[in-house]
Amino acid sequence: MSTNSKKEKSNKPRNRWVYWIIGILLANMVFTYFFSKGASVTKETSWEKFKTDMLLKHDVEKIDVINKERAEVYIKKISLLKPEYKDVVLTNKQNASTAPQYYFTIGSVDMFEKKLDDAQSTFAETDKVSVTYTTHTNAWSGIFSWLIPIGLLVFFWFLYLGRTSILGRAGNAAIDFSKSRAQEYGSGNLSPITFKDIAGYEEAKAEVMEVVAFLKQPESFTKLGAKIPKGILLVGPPGTGKTLMAKAVAGEAAVPFFSLSGSEFIELFVGVGASRVRDLFEKAKEKAPSIIFIDEIDTIGRIRERAMSIQSNDERESTLNQLLAEMDGFEPNTGVIVMAATNRADILDAALLRSGRFDRHIYLELPNKEERLAIFKVHLKPLRLGEDVDATFLAQQTPGFSGADIASICNEAALIAARQKKDVIEKKDFSDAIDRLVMGIEKKTKVITPNEKKVIAYHEAGHALVSWKLEHVDPLIKVSIIPRGKSLGGAWYLPGEKQIITKSQFTEQLCAALGGRAAEEIIFNEISSGALDDLEKATKQAYTMVAKLGLSKSLGNISFYDSTGNYDNAFQKPYSEATAKLIDTEASELIQEAYERAKSILQQNKKPLTQIAELLLDKEIIYKEDIAQIIGEEKEKPLPVIV
Repeated sequence: MSTNSKKEKSNKPRNRWVYWIIGILLANMVFTYFFSKGASVTKETSWEKFKTDMLLKHDVEKIDVINKERAEVYIKKISLLKPEYKDVVLTNKQNASTAPQYYFTIGSVDMFEKKLDDAQSTFAETDKVSVTYTTHTNAWSGIFSWLIPIGLLVFFWFLYLGRTSILGRAGNAAIDFSKSRAQEYGSGNLSPITFKDIAGYEEAKAEVMEVVAFLKQPESFTKLGAKIPKGILLVGPPGTGKTLMAKAVAGEAAVPFFSLSGSEFIELFVGVGASRVRDLFEKAKEKAPSIIFIDEIDTIGRIRERAMSIQSNDERESTLNQLLAEMDGFEPNTGVIVMAATNRADILDAALLRSGRFDRHIYLELPNKEERLAIFKVHLKPLRLGEDVDATFLAQQTPGFSGADIASICNEAALIAARQKKDVIEKKDFSDAIDRLVMGIEKKTKVITPNEKKVIAYHEAGHALVSWKLEHVDPLIKVSIIPRGKSLGGAWYLPGEKQIITKSQFTEQLCAALGGRAAEEIIFNEISSGALDDLEKATKQAYTMVAKLGLSKSLGNISFYDSTGNYDNAFQKPYSEATAKLIDTEASELIQEAYERAKSILQQNKKPLTQIAELLLDKEIIYKEDIAQIIGEEKEKPLPVIV
C-alpha cells in the first residue's frame, strides 16, 4: 500500500466524525427553530389596540399570560365572525376558534393587572375577562441549548488535536502531552552552523570533534576496546558559545541530533517530565547513532540536598532521577551520546557528574586575545569597514569579553554608523559601541548643575590620578564625565590577561577605587553619594580578600569559599560569631588603609589633580595622552611574578 493511500485511509475516521458533529449542530439549529415556534400563527398587537378594538368592545373571551412576559388573547367565537377579525381567521383556519389569535408583551404582571383593572372598571363582574398564568418550557430547546457548547468543544478539540478516531485513539491527546518536544536535526533539517563558524576554542573543538568521529566511524574506536563517554558537559560563563558548539556538532555530524532546553521537561502536571525523558531516549535509541543535547541542564539537575529542600521541586527531582536511570540503562557503545550545557556547574547534582554519566567536561572560558581576534574576524567579515578599523586593536581593547559580547559590539558599531548615515564603519564607531556595552547609553539630555559637574570632574580625576601613580593598577585608557547608564562619569581601564592576583595588587585596586571619594574630601572638605558604586566594589573585594582568599593578617591562611555553593543555601555561616566579627574588622581596616593611601597620593599631587579636573570640565572626555602631558608618563606596570 502506498503512503498516500495510508494517509487517506487514516483520515477517513476523523473526517467521518467531523461530518457527524457538523450534522448534529445543523440539526440542533433546525429543531430549535421549529420547536420554538408554536403550532398556530398568532398575530402581534399592542396594548392600546387590544384595549380599544377588542377589550372595550367585549370581544375578548380570556387572556393567558405565558411565562409572565407574553399575554395571549383569545377572541370569542361569535366575535370572530366580525369583519375586523377576518385576517386572523384566514391565517389560522384549523385552530381559529381554539388557539390564541393575538399576543402582546407585558412589562410586568403587576402593571398589566393594574392597567387591565382600570380598563374594566366600568364592566360588570360577569363581563370582566378572566386571566390565567401559564409557564411553558420547550424540552427540545433546553436539550439543544447545552448540546451546542458541548458539540463545539468536541469539534474544536478534534480539529486541533487531529485525532484519527474517537474510540481507538481518544487518549492520544494526553499521551502526546507527555511526549518529548525536542527539535530534531537530521538529513532534512540540518543545522547551518559548523566548526568553521566557531573561532578559537581549538581544544574544546578537538574534544567535540572526537565525538563526531566516533559517531561517523565507531569501528575505529571499538576495535581497540574503547568506549566513548556517554555524557559530555559543556561548562562556561554566559556567552562563551556552549549552544553554538552544540549547533556545530549538529551541523557536522551526519546523525540525528535532538536539541531541547532543560525547562521543556518541566510542566504543571506530575510525571510529565519523567515521561518526556523516557520518550526522548526511546527516539534517540531508535535512530542510533544519535546525539541528545540538553541546554541549561541546571534547570533539572540541581543538587538534591537537605538544605535546599525548601525550594526543591518534586517534579524536577523525578525528572532528574529518570534522566539518571536512562543514562545508566545504555548498553555499551549504543551510539547515543548525551551533551549538555550549563554556566552553573557548581550547583549540579553529584550523581549527574559521576563517571559513567557526564564524566567528560569541556570548559569554555572567556576568550584570550588571540581567540578574541579570531572571533572579531568572523563577525567583521560581513561588515563594510573603514580603513582605520584594526581587528587586533579591537581584540586588545576587549579583555574579559565573551564571544556574544564581541558579536554585540560589531552589531552595535554597525547601528551607530547607520544612524550617522556613514558609508563605512569607522574605528570610532567600535569605540562608542564598546563604551555603550560597558557603561550604557550616553545620556546627553540629563540635567546636571555646574556644581555637580565640578564634583564629578574632581571625583573622576581622583580615580585617574591615583591609578596613574600606582604600579599594579590596570593601565588607564580615558576618563569621561558624560553620564552613561546609571553612572555620571567613569574611568576606563585596560585589564591585563591575568590568571593570579597578588595581595599588593588587590590593595592597590582598593586604593584606586577609593580615589574618587578621597579627591572629594580633599578639594571640597565634604563627601557625596557619588561614590556608591566604588564603595560597593571595594567592600565586596575586601571581604573576598579576607574571607575567601586568605589574604588577612588575623585570619591567616583560611578560606570560607565553597565551590559547591552549599554555604549560600545554608541557614547559618560556616564560622562563629567571633570569626564574623574578625572578618568585619579586617575588611574595614583594609578599606581604611587604602583610603588613607589614596588621600596621601592626592595631597602630594594636588596641582595635577586640579589640572586634570579642569581639563575634564573643558573637554568632558580626556585620554591617556592628555593625562601624560600633565603628570608625565605612566609608571611601568609589570605582570606579577609569583615565586
